[in-house]
Amino acid sequence: MTARLCKNGVALRSSVTTAAQTGVEMEALVAVSAAALTVYDMCKALDKSMEITDIVLVKKTGGKSGDYRRAAIAPTRAKNSGRKR
Repeated sequence: MTARLCKNGVALRSSVTTAAQTGVEMEALVAVSAAALTVYDMCKALDKSMEITDIVLVKKTGGKSGDYRRAAIAPTRAKNSGRKR
């Protein structure tokens, strides 16, 4: 799990690996979701209008469905509107 401060908020990234045949993308998505909720909980006194946005699978390799790489991550509403995340 990594967190990086950005102009409009915090960027969170999770990486998960396994030796099993099954994929673990759900575990990575849950890790990012839990981290985002933790950041929200710690910062809600400063700004209750924060938004949690753009939780997406960026890349996966192996598993039954094979490899996947997201083509591009679209800009968030927060970046477009100038609102905080």
